[in-house]
Amino acid sequence: MKPPEHYPVNRRLLLSRGLETSTAMLMLSALGIHQAQALGLDMPVDPTKTSPKADPMKAAKPLSKSIVPLNKPLSEWRELLSPKAFHILFEEGTERPWSSPLNKEKRPGTYICAACFLPLFDSKTKYDSRTGWPSFYEAIAGHMGTKKDYKLVWPRTEYHCIRCKGHQGHVFDDGPEPTGERWCNNGLAILFVPENEPLPELRT
Repeated sequence: MKPPEHYPVNRRLLLSRGLETSTAMLMLSALGIHQAQALGLDMPVDPTKTSPKADPMKAAKPLSKSIVPLNKPLSEWRELLSPKAFHILFEEGTERPWSSPLNKEKRPGTYICAACFLPLFDSKTKYDSRTGWPSFYEAIAGHMGTKKDYKLVWPRTEYHCIRCKGHQGHVFDDGPEPTGERWCNNGLAILFVPENEPLPELRT
């Protein structure tokens, strides 16, 4: 399949830059299935769970009026978070696929931002995307912000905690019903709170 004009790359692009195969696969795993198919690449995502109707840029709802943005200096976040979590949340890093224990988390509960503790996902929306990252088909309304990301040449939709702006991951249009969305999250960017435990107070 010939790539469309807005994906001007081929399957040799990453390796042509001298990247190791494992690094190339890590980067390609972060693509949506439709983008990967456009490049002639195979993705470990169940094709029966895809939907062409979802629009990732419309996935996040406007900021809830009850949420006050938290403008904390990066120096303070660096003291509160582990180096790896800080890198992901405030330097837009990406953890290696299949490295998060949250991939296997199946208990009912809530996933909150690892930085400011804002609830981001209900466990009912979590599913196995077979990509190696914790994935959800819907975020809590009004708790995420999005922006276009061109770091891997082709455009992706980055999303972040609406309160502290902590980077969470990327949202794609190859998720299951009822939304057709795949919110592909870094495990280190979220914390899981079981249903029978109280949510922590928001950090200030």
